[in-house]
Amino acid sequence: MRRIYIFTGKGGVGKSSVAAAHAMKSAGEGKATLLVSTDMAHNLGDIFERKLGREIEKQVMPNLDLYEIDPDYVMEQDFPFVMEYLEKLFSELGMADMQGFGVLPGMEELFSLLKIADIYKRGQYERIFVDCAPTGETLSLLKFPELLSWYMKKLFPIGKVGVRVLAPISKAMFQVEMPNRHAMNDIEKMYLKLAELEELLKNREITSVRIVTMPEKMVVEETKRNYMYLNLYNFHVDGIYINRILPEDINNGFFSQWLSLQKGYLTQIKECFDGLPIYEIPWYDEELKGEVAISRIVEDVLDGREVFASRHCSERERFLKSLNGYQLTVSLPYAKKEEIDLYQAATDLVIRAGNYKRNIPLPNTLCKYMVTAAKLLDGKLYIQFEKGEEENE
Repeated sequence: MRRIYIFTGKGGVGKSSVAAAHAMKSAGEGKATLLVSTDMAHNLGDIFERKLGREIEKQVMPNLDLYEIDPDYVMEQDFPFVMEYLEKLFSELGMADMQGFGVLPGMEELFSLLKIADIYKRGQYERIFVDCAPTGETLSLLKFPELLSWYMKKLFPIGKVGVRVLAPISKAMFQVEMPNRHAMNDIEKMYLKLAELEELLKNREITSVRIVTMPEKMVVEETKRNYMYLNLYNFHVDGIYINRILPEDINNGFFSQWLSLQKGYLTQIKECFDGLPIYEIPWYDEELKGEVAISRIVEDVLDGREVFASRHCSERERFLKSLNGYQLTVSLPYAKKEEIDLYQAATDLVIRAGNYKRNIPLPNTLCKYMVTAAKLLDGKLYIQFEKGEEENE
């Protein structure tokens, strides 16, 4: 089966090198492989010591292609009518200096994911490896398809008929034009692509998220939060990579305290992520640039291990019939009770964990049910739904 592997983690932990090592190993196995960067600070060209353009760079080595995505270029090529409409809209609103989707946070990164989904659908690559931006940006990126899809369901239920009816009213009352037919076609196309993208990212047989970390206090804490948020949005995390581990036999008194601290954080990571495959990557005595340098990670860490296997390491959210109604279970490892808030909003359940919020659409079966209880136990949030008194009468 064709698969997608997404690498994320705190800035500076070595995600690009780890993703590149996996891509090289995959290509070495004879699999058609694509290594993609969605980070605006691209460095795949630096790692492989070549200049990359706006299109896919073919055969960087046998079976391996590279692609540093330019989201502006993708928007112009794939959604020109939406771009044209937004630029006209911003001009009418007196925001002529705001070009297209660039004014909306997260949209550039979203188009990077849409491009990856398109490439996956074409079927020319057996494995796609995605080098993502630092943790916060990656979380925003991964949750965006679900969030935008939810808004589009609310904002565009009227379709082309609504555009035809409301267009003159909109222009007369608000001095703003509704999208024209071409733009609406693009919006509909984008909506379908969003639905496909969300399904692709949540399909555990296709997409894996791998977290790269280091044995340092701040990095370990962010890794735990990262893992919790990824579970909140129901992404499949099936690997932890601990990078830049100092050798224990280093003969230098300067590093003795560092080694002691590192040992404690290594133990903490292994205890926290027990049950997940954990890969330990040593600290190398050279900059990891070029195929020879990256191949050291392949030889030292990846060879001899089933790094491309799909592992079921965490549960999906699930609804179960209970004695008095239904129970929803959401995995939230390392969440704190005081950070969790939830409430119902029309046909959605809204869960807030720290700075992140997710809307979970409720099935029609629960349209007459209300949340009556919730508890956080052993990294899982259990939410009870029961019918109101008037419904039971």
